[in-house]
Amino acid sequence: MADPVKLSVIYYSSTGTINEIANALVAEAEKAGAEVRLRKAPELAPDAAIDANPAWRANVEATRSVPEVAADDVVWADAVIFGSPTRYGNIAAQLKQFIDTLGGEWQQGLLADKVYSGFTSSATKHGGQESTLLALYNTIHHFGGIIVSPGYTDGSKFIDGNPYGTSHVDAQGQLPVDDETRTAAGVQARRVVEIARRLKNGA
Repeated sequence: MADPVKLSVIYYSSTGTINEIANALVAEAEKAGAEVRLRKAPELAPDAAIDANPAWRANVEATRSVPEVAADDVVWADAVIFGSPTRYGNIAAQLKQFIDTLGGEWQQGLLADKVYSGFTSSATKHGGQESTLLALYNTIHHFGGIIVSPGYTDGSKFIDGNPYGTSHVDAQGQLPVDDETRTAAGVQARRVVEIARRLKNGA
């Protein structure tokens, strides 16, 4: 029997939306037969900023049991799905800071030839979701990674409308993660696992 696909879901979440999508991706990937690690990027913001937003503090407390990411979580994986809220059309500093620590692994070629994908959220519609994922994927090109986006490979993608990855509009926390976003996460997780499986098995 072939070894299962090893998938790392690595994310940064401030108020919990990205954390919730990450868990949806993990659940779908495990259903698809993957061995999954869920990891979060370390928080860089000061306590004063976190405490000024009750949802931010609540998410910090609720996710204390999620291990912080290390370079090995990328090296170990056959596939990596990165998640971040959009920050001015780019990924959050917390996730970027972790990615920026991978220079040694990059120089050794340990980040190449893996499947990569991304997911995001924003407060407003057209709030930088697509540019955030495209900015993330610029990094993957430098890794020599293989970008596996959901595209329009499933009919549900014509509803959520983002071929670059799963995304959600949370309206400053007023719109919780819904069935549309969960469906998109399922499509993405299954596609990432399937393409990684084909590559791993030489299919």
